[in-house]
Amino acid sequence: MLTLENLSCGYGAVRAVHDLSFDLPAGRLLALLGPNGAGKTSTMMAIMGHVDIYSGRIVYQGAEITRRRAVDRAELGIALVPEGRQLFPDLTVDENLTVGGYAHARARDRVNRERVFHVFPRLAERTTQLASSLSGGEQQMLAIGRALMAEPRLLLVDELSLGLMPKMVDLCLKALLDLKREGVTILLVEQNTARALDVADQVIVLSSGAVVFRGSAAQAKAEHSLFATFLGMPEQIAT
Repeated sequence: MLTLENLSCGYGAVRAVHDLSFDLPAGRLLALLGPNGAGKTSTMMAIMGHVDIYSGRIVYQGAEITRRRAVDRAELGIALVPEGRQLFPDLTVDENLTVGGYAHARARDRVNRERVFHVFPRLAERTTQLASSLSGGEQQMLAIGRALMAEPRLLLVDELSLGLMPKMVDLCLKALLDLKREGVTILLVEQNTARALDVADQVIVLSSGAVVFRGSAAQAKAEHSLFATFLGMPEQIAT
């Protein structure tokens, strides 16, 4: 589904990611982990077309998209759930979903909306509420739902659990697993390392823009020192 080949990217003179390479097969969930400033969000922004790319390639479904416009990538089936949700606070739930489906014909709107409400029944009860009036968990549901309106084949999710109660984290992670079972490919950046390892198929750990670990979730859990050194967590979390 997605291949990064020796990707280096950043912001002007600031290089955030150095020679990053990985393959993300269709229908799998890859967790991209690491401390603050490691280059995780920059990697997502490069895939979406929002940062400077200095070298390397991004290949999506067999076609290079390294220099494609962000809007083209969205139309190809790549959608982002951004850190902090970035909803339109003065629009209703229904209007935020409409914005998410702008690239598709109106005939698809109803089908996609039903899919969102199937994944998050709570949103169906709040269609006329302003996004700003929702709880943090409901806002995260809406952010994911808005991305689903674009009918993504590849879903990028940045900091899913940020600011959420554990119960809401559980609901949102379950939704990602359900979407994966439906065939959606997912790249997840997540601060809650233990929960990320519970749902991931593959794991990449970044530090200062470079890869320090790659492997399966089971292999990551077995690397006890990885948690303490790069993720700031007690080593016993992996046992």
